[in-house]
Amino acid sequence: MSTHADANALLAEIEGIGVDEKRGGYSRPVFSAAELELRVWFSAHATERGLAVEKDGNGILWAWWDVPGASADADGRHGAIVTGSHLDSVPGGGNFDGPLGVASALAAVDLLRDRGVQPARPLAVAVFPEEEGSRFGIACLGSRLLAGAVDPERVRALPDETGRSFADVSSDAGFDPSLIGADPGRLAGIAAFVELHVEQGRGLIDLGQPVALAGAIIAHGRWHVRIEGRGDHAGATRMADRQDPVVVAAETIRRLREHTLAVDDARGTVGRVLVTPGGTNVIASAVDLWMDVRHRSEEAVQRIVSDVTAATQCAAEDEGCVVTVTEQSFSPTISFDPALRDRMQEVLTDAPVLDTGAGHDAGILADVIPTGMLFVRNPTGASHTPVETAGPEDVTAGVEALADVLEDLLTR
Repeated sequence: MSTHADANALLAEIEGIGVDEKRGGYSRPVFSAAELELRVWFSAHATERGLAVEKDGNGILWAWWDVPGASADADGRHGAIVTGSHLDSVPGGGNFDGPLGVASALAAVDLLRDRGVQPARPLAVAVFPEEEGSRFGIACLGSRLLAGAVDPERVRALPDETGRSFADVSSDAGFDPSLIGADPGRLAGIAAFVELHVEQGRGLIDLGQPVALAGAIIAHGRWHVRIEGRGDHAGATRMADRQDPVVVAAETIRRLREHTLAVDDARGTVGRVLVTPGGTNVIASAVDLWMDVRHRSEEAVQRIVSDVTAATQCAAEDEGCVVTVTEQSFSPTISFDPALRDRMQEVLTDAPVLDTGAGHDAGILADVIPTGMLFVRNPTGASHTPVETAGPEDVTAGVEALADVLEDLLTR
């Protein structure tokens, strides 16, 4: 490892970690062997750069570039500037969603040092766990815990798809689940958080620009729909005698698309369906599916979910099934700190401002500290897929933009 590797080289180092041979791309769920290996990779690079690495009670990694002569405690790190992102992925995701922000943060530290920057306040590179929510169902879980936006007791009991709890899985991975929860003291010491992320859309493609600032994150949430029917034999059970939860699930998916299309620029997705017991010649006894709904208007999101839930209940009654709909998470529309964005625009005068439909740790933290984001062009416009990418020149442009913003925040 070189302490002066660029972000492209850093990403190349991890391209073999967590490869999903079945789905393609990468599967790096939190606390998995792949995600833990990436945390070790990050810690090694941070340590080699002379950054002081610590792991807090929520499993967030912090790599500190302290002000010379200042103490490495809360007083010495007051007014800190923080950057970073996450290392976990969705199943079969790309190598840029999350890791780009972490690699770019390390590369930005190198660039600032090459420039001879002497920070007047501390800088931390942070790595947040379970940003995707792909293992325990709540996106941005690490930042939600830090901000006090989710109940720790609820989190400890969250099951993964095998039925193992967050408490058990995290404990086996070397974390103490009794320590999770809000950390107002740490947050009080942070002056601003700036997250760099690959763009998850076509905004920069259409504008012909390599880097953008974030304007807002549109409202979004996740709902778990459980439909219970009666398992039976596929050949011996007449159609009229069935209580088939798959029929209700199909109607739920159809109605979600119908109601989402009726609202301008809304997005509704069912990307995960579990059928129990899952036999080809077996009428299912239960179906679990998850709805993801997004729109700039919080009211529009809630209306879509309400309408789909009502339609699902009607279909369930017709089929003789029982439905339970549970909200797993919901984030209102988030506008990033305008003063911080204005300051970033003063530095990056040519960068456009784009809203996004994707959630981020910076969006969760926006409720408690000033936050901002940078997006790097994704030439495919696709994300949460193996074809997600970023060109080497754009990755470098992102590092330079991040370094420019951090230099301004650290020295003024």
